[in-house]
Amino acid sequence: MSESYDLIMKLRAIRDFRPEPVSEEHLEAILEAARWTGSSKNRQDWSFVVVTGDRLQGLAECGDFTDPVRHSAATIVLVKEEGGNMFDIGRAAQNIMLAAKAIGVASCPITLHRSGEAREFLGAPEGTETRYAVALGYPGDAASPRRFGGRKPAEAVVRHQRY
Repeated sequence: MSESYDLIMKLRAIRDFRPEPVSEEHLEAILEAARWTGSSKNRQDWSFVVVTGDRLQGLAECGDFTDPVRHSAATIVLVKEEGGNMFDIGRAAQNIMLAAKAIGVASCPITLHRSGEAREFLGAPEGTETRYAVALGYPGDAASPRRFGGRKPAEAVVRHQRY
């Protein structure tokens, strides 16, 4: 198969990051990949808020299971603008993770369970939604390429023509 296919197949959520910041060059490349994600009717109804430093702790309070945010070098919150849809937000999140992987940055998808609090914390306007984020950082020592859990067999999840 191709390198692109291998990249997709090897993408994993990594929760262990080194304490160093993500370089500006890498962060800009990841954000550019997010910006160029396809969207419904090319509306691009999203914004991307980069959170770093001390503010990561406050952002982490907006969700459960957010230790990757606390330990990340940067976390990108995907803001669904009014009129947008979550399918497009998911596409952008996956592009962020794939772009990060391609340049050696680890990533972990995050749910901000208290998205209203996250919206206020970020200063996002009424009518926007801030439910999802991607934590980023260079992989730490515990971020080995081991596989957890595998996948269900294809015959358990793939259907043709009808369920």
